[in-house]
Amino acid sequence: MAPPLSILLSLLFSCSLFFPLSSSSSSPGPVSLPLHRLSLLPHPEPFQRLAGLANASVFRASLLKNPKTATHPARASLFPHSYGGYSLTLAFGTPTQKIPLLLDTGSQLTWIPCTASYQCRRCASLAYPAGPTAAFLPKPSSSARLIGCRNPKCSWIHSPELLSRCKDCPSSTNNSSSSGCPVVCPPYVFIYGSGSTAGVLLSETLSLPGRTVTDFAVGCSVYSDGQPAGGIAGFGRGAPSIPAQLGLKRFSYCLISRRFDDDAAERGSVVLDGARDSSADAVSFTPFLKNPSPSPSAADLSAFSVYYYVGLRKITVGGKKVKIPYSTLVPGPDGNGGTIVDSGTTFTYMEPAVLEPVAAAFTDRLAGRLNRSTTVERQTGLRPCFAVPPVAAAKKLELPEMVLHFKGGAEMRLPVENYFAFVGESREAAAVCLTVVSDGGVAGGPAIILGSFQQQNYYMVYDLQRERLGFRRQSCIGS
Repeated sequence: MAPPLSILLSLLFSCSLFFPLSSSSSSPGPVSLPLHRLSLLPHPEPFQRLAGLANASVFRASLLKNPKTATHPARASLFPHSYGGYSLTLAFGTPTQKIPLLLDTGSQLTWIPCTASYQCRRCASLAYPAGPTAAFLPKPSSSARLIGCRNPKCSWIHSPELLSRCKDCPSSTNNSSSSGCPVVCPPYVFIYGSGSTAGVLLSETLSLPGRTVTDFAVGCSVYSDGQPAGGIAGFGRGAPSIPAQLGLKRFSYCLISRRFDDDAAERGSVVLDGARDSSADAVSFTPFLKNPSPSPSAADLSAFSVYYYVGLRKITVGGKKVKIPYSTLVPGPDGNGGTIVDSGTTFTYMEPAVLEPVAAAFTDRLAGRLNRSTTVERQTGLRPCFAVPPVAAAKKLELPEMVLHFKGGAEMRLPVENYFAFVGESREAAAVCLTVVSDGGVAGGPAIILGSFQQQNYYMVYDLQRERLGFRRQSCIGS
């Protein structure tokens, strides 16, 4: 449930902030930041854990596919309420305050828990490497400023219709007494699949190793419902995103395997403006695609154009091509269909028209070797799941290889641990489940969402200058 506007306004003005008059500056050079797994405390049982991940991935997919179901002026993507996310720590303000944020390539705006009065209802209890997360306090920061209604950055999150009252407003908070004239940028409300966050837009200083960015637009959330303990780092396409505000030519990340969830010492990394990669570095490339749907307004944070589309051409299971409708692989004139890459989704999502033949292919390849376990499928929400005999559980289990074939010839040959999960506390109850989810067929949006579970131990580079995605399989520990 979103907070009343009166709460937002009272918290807004209690911050004692002023209208922004700063400008951007930065120093060139690559920036490398540690990337950690987010973990629930305490860990649930194996079946419950998989069920939570599956449900979170379906919720996430339903929002990415149909983001206009909410009627609020701004929207963003859903945080997976599970241990499936990855976080990086960013420093805001003067002096700096460090906040761990979820790495999310499926949303644009970066927002943080903000003010001493920050309220968080039903928020996920997550284990961050740096310990409990505190809210950002703008009042002690000498660089914190409220963004004004006439500031162009306000149009990043609000529609021209909403901001039409701003055109006759003064450009400063010091000389405004007009009734009904919104001096500051109106509060935002972002609606998620199972929660929300609300606040105001700030101009702040973002401090990175070897680089300082002033006048960085960040959401100062004063109320959240069903959100992570920290905020979200928006790495999607669009003006409010971190890559756009920092003017990045490329960024990359390497997601450490989930089997290290209980080892806080192990981590991956995210690199901003790192060295240029080429096929000589064993990196395979596939071009980013444009969604052909009509261009959205600047304030439409939920438009499909914020996603990183790639051309998935076919899927093979056990060396054989799976028959998938062509309409699901390529976005149509209405913008529906196609494949996006999303770090904020845990398990890869496939529409029923895609998952059903993929699941059938695994069932056919394993016929006579492993039996389907409908009991485990009901418990986890995943399918297909296969019961593993005690003898097979004691040895290395051989499963059909799954390969994603992309435009340009790039192939992602997934290791089995990236698309099957072993569940069960005893050999007698052991099973393996395909870590791909679907739903009842939510209309519209991308047909396939490549999630973080399938990206484990892959170096993923978003070459924004050349408009292409690169990937290479490697160990991400300490990378």
